[in-house]
Amino acid sequence: MTKIDLSLGDTQLILRHCDRYALCREQTAYVLATAYWETARTMKPVREAYWLSEQWREDNLRYYPWYGRGYVQLTWERNYELAETYLRRDLTSNPDVVMRPKISAEILVRGMMGGWFTGHALGDYVNKGHADYVSARRVVNGTDKAKQIAKIAVAYEEALTRPLGSGTMSPGATAATGAAAVLAALAGAVAVFWDKITGVF
Repeated sequence: MTKIDLSLGDTQLILRHCDRYALCREQTAYVLATAYWETARTMKPVREAYWLSEQWREDNLRYYPWYGRGYVQLTWERNYELAETYLRRDLTSNPDVVMRPKISAEILVRGMMGGWFTGHALGDYVNKGHADYVSARRVVNGTDKAKQIAKIAVAYEEALTRPLGSGTMSPGATAATGAAAVLAALAGAVAVFWDKITGVF
C-alpha cells in the first residue's frame, strides 16, 4: 500500500481547500489521491511531460499551449475557459497562472466537485459512507489507471482517520475552528452547488 505523508508538498494546502468546500473524508481522500497521481507523487503543481522542454510541448502537443498544468492537469482551451469563468480570474492570457498553488488547488477541488472536466462530479461516486473510488476516475480522465488511483485513495482515507499527533492532520482540523469553520464550509458548499447548477457540460 502507498505510504501516505500528509506533509508532502502542498498536501496541507489542498486539505484546507477541501475543508473550505465541505468535502467529506472520502471525497477528500480521492482528491488527494488524484493530485498525488497527477503530480507524479510530488503534490506540487506540474506541467504535462514535465521532464521535457517547452519546445517539445509546442512541437508535439496538438492542444498547445493548453496542455496539462497543476494538481489535476487542466487540459484543453475549453477547460481553461471554463475554469476562468468559475474562478472569475484570467487564466487564458497566461495559462501558466494555473501553476500557482492556490489557484491550482481551487481548480482541483471545485473542478472535481463541480464536474468541470468530464461532466462527472465527484459526488456522483463518492460521498460520506460510500466510496466507489474506481468509478470516480471518470471525474477526471475516463478509466485511465482507475484501480491504481483507487488504492491510493483507500490509503489516504485511512491516513485521514488517524488521531491528531500521529503525524497526520484530519481534514476537519486544517482550517479555522468554531463559527469561522462553519461559515467557511457553508460558503464552500454554496460555491460548489452554484458550479453544478450553472455549468454547461
